[in-house]
Amino acid sequence: MADTPAPTAAELVASIRDKKITAVSAVRAALERAAQLKHLNAFIVLNRDGALAAAAKVDAGETKGALAGLPIIVKDNINTADLPTSGGTPALQNARPSRNAPSLQKLLDAGAIVIGKANMHELAFGITSTNLSSFAGPVKNPYDKTRIPGGSSGGTAAAIAARIVTCGLGSDTGGSTRVPAALTGTVGLRPSVGNGGAERRYDDANLVVPISHTRDTVGPMGRTVADVALLDSVITGTPMASAEPLRGKRLGIPASFWTGLDRELETVVIAARTKLRDAGVVLVDADMPGLFEQNAKVSFPVALHEPLADIPAYLKASGIEGITLADIAAMVACPDVQGAFGAITADVFGAAYPDVMSVQRPALQEIYKAYFRDNRLDGILFPTTIAPAPVIDMEKGSSEISVNGGAPAPTFDTMIRNTDPGSNAGLPGLSLFAGMTAAGLPVGLEIDGPVGSDTKLLGLGLSIEAILGSAPPPKP
Repeated sequence: MADTPAPTAAELVASIRDKKITAVSAVRAALERAAQLKHLNAFIVLNRDGALAAAAKVDAGETKGALAGLPIIVKDNINTADLPTSGGTPALQNARPSRNAPSLQKLLDAGAIVIGKANMHELAFGITSTNLSSFAGPVKNPYDKTRIPGGSSGGTAAAIAARIVTCGLGSDTGGSTRVPAALTGTVGLRPSVGNGGAERRYDDANLVVPISHTRDTVGPMGRTVADVALLDSVITGTPMASAEPLRGKRLGIPASFWTGLDRELETVVIAARTKLRDAGVVLVDADMPGLFEQNAKVSFPVALHEPLADIPAYLKASGIEGITLADIAAMVACPDVQGAFGAITADVFGAAYPDVMSVQRPALQEIYKAYFRDNRLDGILFPTTIAPAPVIDMEKGSSEISVNGGAPAPTFDTMIRNTDPGSNAGLPGLSLFAGMTAAGLPVGLEIDGPVGSDTKLLGLGLSIEAILGSAPPPKP
């Protein structure tokens, strides 16, 4: 397995449909590989009996659909009626939602088979996936097991990178599909959220353990862009994205996103950028003055105030009784998440929140709208993260890192620097493989687009991936 490319999701489904392999054999192989790679801590729970039973129905012709027989992994904050949904936190370890999240339900209706729930950063409040809950443990990067896979969807990314499954679901609030995709050589999509309503591409309201209704979204993750595009097509009920011609496409290169990069990572992303320019992409050097400063006015005030209402709403809608927000906060295991919940329960941003939503967030969105409009852009291109995967911190879950020997800075702030602003503006973003550092660590490149441009973004991703290639499998 480590020496040969894994099939794409579409290829695997076709093999099952054409009876070249059985769904049972595909699911069994995924479960066996998950057991062999248990040390990665990619899963919180495996669905052995349920997955094999579902596969048998596919082989018997009882289950059909565009994904019939496809093994997938689902992040453990996404509701599953047949399995607990823990959010990676002790208070919810045995919580059983009353129904599946809608995005997952659409995959199940198409014949996909959940082989297990993915480990994650506790309650999705972090980007390391170093989960210190006793039943979870730190997720490890398949390319270097001393390092993080990114988060908060780290288990989904690790399982895909390790070739356990081809694809699955994560969620994204400030970078949680894209950061782990970047650090594990996989692909992650943050779909459009906009201002909610019709602008929201995936609607899973109150059926995913929340941080923020303004920022949260489920997002597909895969080994290739085609894997992600397939899941997106099924979830949205729209035709699958097709490759967009790159020649003449205009991609913004904001200097502030390209500064302060780890030197090894910078070498990789500059080489990737040059390949795209040589393929005919028009790289537009134009910065976004004041963007990061404006984003800082929005990010924490939203993420640390909205859980006060959103978590109780989730518990009620999911039919989870006997557990309160206070119970969840009191049992948080990870020190970094304890800090966040201290701010939430004290509602330190409550007074600022109305101004943030009525003035500051619209101002952030306007910076993006003007940037796309004034530069006639098809997208924005930048390194997903400014550094490769940091070493696992077993003391706090997430502490500090130093880039190029500089002053230590918070790991969280450092790793979401480039992904967070687009998240707060509600934009779609796609992280895909850019190359490997000299030390053998994957590097990600992201494209963001205007709200509603998801299909085009995936089409650009298909064409970019054809030039940059996919990540090599991790060494055994």
